[in-house]
Amino acid sequence: MYEEWPSPLPHVIAWRSVTPPGESRAKRILPDGCLDLIWHDGTVFVAGPDTTAQLGHSPPGSRYAALRFGAGTGPGVLGVPACELVDRQVPLEALWPAAEVRPLAEAADPMAALTAAARRRWAAPDPMMIALARAARAGDPVGTVAQRCGLSPRQLQRRSNTAFGYGPKTLHRIMRLQRAVALARGGQPFAAVSAAAGYADQAHLAREVRAMAGVPLSDLLR
Repeated sequence: MYEEWPSPLPHVIAWRSVTPPGESRAKRILPDGCLDLIWHDGTVFVAGPDTTAQLGHSPPGSRYAALRFGAGTGPGVLGVPACELVDRQVPLEALWPAAEVRPLAEAADPMAALTAAARRRWAAPDPMMIALARAARAGDPVGTVAQRCGLSPRQLQRRSNTAFGYGPKTLHRIMRLQRAVALARGGQPFAAVSAAAGYADQAHLAREVRAMAGVPLSDLLR
């Protein structure tokens, strides 16, 4: 069972998951330009922003409660730039004092505890990085984003690395993949998906999906 809903915190999604008895199937988790603060059966860790899909294996009965930080909001809460967490899972004790982590791990209501901890540490997100995330989701060119934000390409790269873990071009690729998968899951033919999501052609779509998801699009949908 998996469910998600908007958190009270801006640009944050709350989610929880329970692995049913007898289920042992691996789950392919696609990069999404976010990082997550996760409680898992009494341990708390950070799943940094991914550049390629990760395979998650959860024993039957495993329980998760988590906050997914979008629009570059996670680093302000965690206290470290996102580029230090790329493609990593890091125990929260490596980032926060143990005295702050222990109550989260032992909480009777992990979601409420995570949300309260994030609210205490909340820092106003960089409005230009919110604009960058919005533009990347819409498929706007990187150069256009830099002009709209009034930043040089170098400044945009540096701030994007801090907020998202990688530069705007990689963020653009990740959001394009998310758009393509959503369109394909909605039943659109792959040729239509490639055009609507902003790929040069269907072959370009196929190469990008395999490079970032690790499997062809048809396998991913199954």
